[in-house]
Amino acid sequence: MIQIEIRPTEYQVLVGGRRVPFTVREFQTFHCLAARPDRVLTRSEIYDCVWGGRMAQRDRSVDVFVRKVRGKLADVCPGFVFVHTHFGIGYRYAPEPAPVAVAAQLSVRA
Repeated sequence: MIQIEIRPTEYQVLVGGRRVPFTVREFQTFHCLAARPDRVLTRSEIYDCVWGGRMAQRDRSVDVFVRKVRGKLADVCPGFVFVHTHFGIGYRYAPEPAPVAVAAQLSVRA
């Protein structure tokens, strides 16, 4: 399993010892999800956690920042998926090997 270190006072995340170059808002989005592992959070819950208010209808801020978080995590640790989408509900934090990585491991063992 990959080692993840979250440093809230420094707004930093290290994955496998490598720093993820999050902006403050990206860090807040990641931290909100990571603080509740394996729990599906609605977009409204994430918005309230990060922006501290009620999300306007059709606001896509959460989706945009989740996409940015995913991209930066993938750059640092391409073999893992950290944030999972639950369509029509929200997002869940659960670090898992990426499906491609799992398939590659299975084919190597065969």
